[in-house]
Amino acid sequence: MNTHTRRRAGGRAERHKLRAAPLADDIRPVRSGLEGGQYRPLSDADMATIYAAAIEVLETVGLQDAPQSGVDAMVARGVKLGDDGRLRFPAKVVEWAREVAAKPVTLYGRDPAHDLRLEGHRVHYGTAGAAVNMVDTETGTYRESDLQDLYDATRLADALDNIHFVQRPIVARDVTDNYELDINTAYACAAATVKHVGTSIIEAPNVAGCIELLHLVAGGEAAWRDRPFMSNSNCFVVPPLKFATESCLVMEEAIKGGMPVLLLSAGQAGATAPAPIAGAIVQAVAECLAGLVYVNALVPGHTAIFGTWPFVSDLRTGAMSGGSGEQALLTAGCAQMGHYLGLSMGAAAGIADAKLPDMQAGWEQATSNVMAGLSGLNMVYEAAGMHASLLGFCLDSLVLGDDLIGQSLRCVRGIEVTPETLSIQTMHDTCIGGPGHYLGHAQTLGLMQTEYVYPAVADRSSPKEWEEKGRPELLATARARREALLAMPPRAALAPEVDAEIRRRFKIHLRTA
Repeated sequence: MNTHTRRRAGGRAERHKLRAAPLADDIRPVRSGLEGGQYRPLSDADMATIYAAAIEVLETVGLQDAPQSGVDAMVARGVKLGDDGRLRFPAKVVEWAREVAAKPVTLYGRDPAHDLRLEGHRVHYGTAGAAVNMVDTETGTYRESDLQDLYDATRLADALDNIHFVQRPIVARDVTDNYELDINTAYACAAATVKHVGTSIIEAPNVAGCIELLHLVAGGEAAWRDRPFMSNSNCFVVPPLKFATESCLVMEEAIKGGMPVLLLSAGQAGATAPAPIAGAIVQAVAECLAGLVYVNALVPGHTAIFGTWPFVSDLRTGAMSGGSGEQALLTAGCAQMGHYLGLSMGAAAGIADAKLPDMQAGWEQATSNVMAGLSGLNMVYEAAGMHASLLGFCLDSLVLGDDLIGQSLRCVRGIEVTPETLSIQTMHDTCIGGPGHYLGHAQTLGLMQTEYVYPAVADRSSPKEWEEKGRPELLATARARREALLAMPPRAALAPEVDAEIRRRFKIHLRTA
C-alpha cells in the first residue's frame, strides 16, 4: 500500500511537471494544420449540383462593374462582355482558371515556423474582421477601437498557440487619413507578429506605400517576393454579382507587388444573397470563381485564397446572425465546395452575436468553429474575439478563444485507433495483479500531454478546490492572462534600424512598437 501511495504521489508530481514544461511541436496534442474533413453536410451529388448551378449563373447572369483593366484582361482570356455591360464566364474559362490557379497555397510567416500549408483538409484558425468597437469586460461597455488596440490584439494573437494567423480584426478609428490608416495598419500588424498577416487596403494608390514598408520589414524586395508574409484581404465583389471597382484596382496593384490575395465574397443570405443556404453557397462560389478568373487572367498562378464568406440574416429583422447554426452550416458547406474544386479556401466562423463573452458567445463561437474545423476548412477566419456580429472585438475574448479553439482542434484531430491505443495489454496489466486503475500507468503518463488538451484559462477544479482557490472567475482570469502576455517583450519587434527607417519614410502613429 505504501509503495502504491508513493507511486501515485510521484505520478502527480510528474504530471504537474510535464504540464508546466513547453511541449515540442511534434508532440503537441493540437497544432496548426491538423487534418479535418470528417463532417460533410453536402453529398457528392449536392456539390456537383451546386457547381453546375454556379457555372450557369456565371454563363447567364455574369458580373458587372469591373474596372476597364480587369475587363480587358478577362476578355482576352475568353470572358464575354455583353451589350448590357455584364461579363459572362464560359465554363471552359472557369475550368482554365481552376487548372492554372495556385494550389496548394503556402502563406508565409515572418518566422518560417508559422508558415501555413493550405492543402487538402488541413485546418488553421485565426482572426479577421473590421470591428469598429472594443469590448471592455470589466464595465460591459463598448468604445471606439484605435491603433493601439490593433497592435495589442496582434501581439496577443502572436503569443497564443492556437491562433495560427492574424488577419486585421480591428479598424484603427483614430487614424482618419486613408493612406495613413493603410500604412499604420500594415505597420502595427507587421511589428506585432511573426505569423502570417492579412490586411485590407482602402485605395489602389495606397498599395505602393504598403509594399515599400513590407520591403523594409522583409529586408528588400527580393526577400519579400520570396516569402510574402502579408496578404491582401480583398472584398472584390459587392454581392449580388457585381465587382467592387475600387477593390479590384487594389487587388491588381497587390498582385503586381507580389502580395497574396484573399478573394472575399461576403453576401448576406436573405439580403445580398439568396435566403436558402444552398443558394447562398451557389452565389458565393460563382462570385469567387469569377475572382479566380480575374486573378489568373492578370498573372496565372498568382497566390489566391478562395474566400467564400456568405453570412446569415435573421429574417425577422434583416440583422446579421453570425453566431447561428445556419452560419455554421454555410461555412461548412463552403469548405466542402473548396475541396470539391481543389482550391485552397477560407471562410468565416467563430463569430458571436452576443455583445459580451458570456454563455451565448460560448455556444455561438464553439458551434461554428468546431464545424468549420471538422469540415476541413483551410483558413478559419474570425475564429476568436469577435462580438456583436462583427461590430465589437474583445481582447479577453481572444484569450478565451485560444482555449476554445484548442478544444475545437482536438475534435478535428479525432481518435487514433492503433494496437497501442486499443490498450488491451494495459487493461491486462492493470486488472490482473495491478492496482485496478490507470492513474500511474506508464501509458497514462506517456499520453497525458500528447492525447489531451488542457485549457489555459478555463477552470476544471472541483467546487471545493474552486472555493479554496478564491472562486476564480473566468473573465478575471482571462484579463490576468491578457495582461501577463502583453507585459512580455514582443518577439516580433522590428530591428531598431528598420523601425527607424520606416518612421523616417512614413507617418507612424504608434509611439513604440
